[in-house]
Amino acid sequence: MASAASSLASAIASKTKTKKKHFVSQKVKLFRASDPLLSVLMWGVNHSINELSHIQIPVMLMPDDFKANSKIKVDNHLFNKENMPSHFKFKEYCPLVFRNLRERFAIDDQEYQNSLTRSAPIPSDAQGRSGARFHTSYNKKYVIKIITSEDVAEMHNILKKYHQYIVECHGNTLLPQFLGMYRLTVDGDETYMIVTRNVFSHRLLVHKKYDLKGSTVAREASDKEKQPRPPDDGAPPKSRMSQKLQTIRIATRFYCAIRHTKELPTYKDNDFINDGQKIYVDEESKKVFLEKLKNDVEFLAQLKLMDYSLLVGLHDVEQGEQEQPEEESEDNDAGEEEGTESDGGVTGTPPDSPSNTLDSNKPLGPGEFDPNVDVYAIRSHEHAPKKEVYFMAIIDILTPYDAKKKAAHAAKTVKHGAGAEISTVNPEQYSKRFYDFITTILS
Repeated sequence: MASAASSLASAIASKTKTKKKHFVSQKVKLFRASDPLLSVLMWGVNHSINELSHIQIPVMLMPDDFKANSKIKVDNHLFNKENMPSHFKFKEYCPLVFRNLRERFAIDDQEYQNSLTRSAPIPSDAQGRSGARFHTSYNKKYVIKIITSEDVAEMHNILKKYHQYIVECHGNTLLPQFLGMYRLTVDGDETYMIVTRNVFSHRLLVHKKYDLKGSTVAREASDKEKQPRPPDDGAPPKSRMSQKLQTIRIATRFYCAIRHTKELPTYKDNDFINDGQKIYVDEESKKVFLEKLKNDVEFLAQLKLMDYSLLVGLHDVEQGEQEQPEEESEDNDAGEEEGTESDGGVTGTPPDSPSNTLDSNKPLGPGEFDPNVDVYAIRSHEHAPKKEVYFMAIIDILTPYDAKKKAAHAAKTVKHGAGAEISTVNPEQYSKRFYDFITTILS
């Protein structure tokens, strides 16, 4: 049987025909993950980057590139169904645009491919807005988030302006670094995923984390949020493959709950204030950070986006130094495991992986980091109460101020009063309040 012969150049037109790819024998790179859906992602990213490597980088992106997609349909009965579905579809949105964004964020396509395909992504017990699930790449450099079709539509709405903004600021931003967006279809079920750079470090453990919005109404972590969540079986599965995927996800969440000692709760605005927490950075770092923050929130207000957060991770250098021998021991015990937790958890890493070869010429000591990799990291100043490293970035920016949010604003205003610091306000008010609050936490 012949494989798909046409190049990606024809596949990324606005109206792309689905191509079937058949394999005579399994002389292909194998991708094994505990979740077959992740195997499909690994296969798809590997295929996509390989195809893109044959496409010349254009002098400039064209309007159609922001509407384009590439699709492939795979029918391969030789796949081991325990690891890889025999039939699936993989769709990449705007491949040339995201390749250009990766380049502007100084991310090499080969490194991106290796990070997402060399070993299975690691499931996380942490959940985002509306129960969104996360994985990190095995080397913890990238975050893979399952999103909704509405998020995909909103991403398309803002992508052209987002790209222009990244070009103008030379990638120097606190906004999420969007690196790829995909649709996976297995057994008729569609799953949307987006890949971003990890806010947290691939090597420095985060000991406490906060999600800050600049609002005080219902902005504290509940007792339930501080505890591991019980497995949620969700909606009834539609098919045998769906049932298998759901069983694996439940087992993953249960496993993460058992290993909760490594999974951090996410605290919020009132927790930050009640803890007496401050971000101790020097004047130059503060100036640079606030300038980026101001530009970013003004841009988000122009796009009529709101309800975003500043994700803050704190690494205690002294605590990290004390934990290091234990973490190395756990790394050795991990053996052939495909991974444990994200956001600073321990990961079994192949000896030739990028995370082990990174900075091989310059070993990093306690609290040290490579600013080209940990782009959101800032050191505490020398007079801080304790030596810390902060990881701070804006997350969850795909919420438009639409009719639904306007209704929520009206309802909360009635409930809490016109002067209450509710989170649902118009984008201009949200951006100003957000910026003003963040300025107060820097010391």
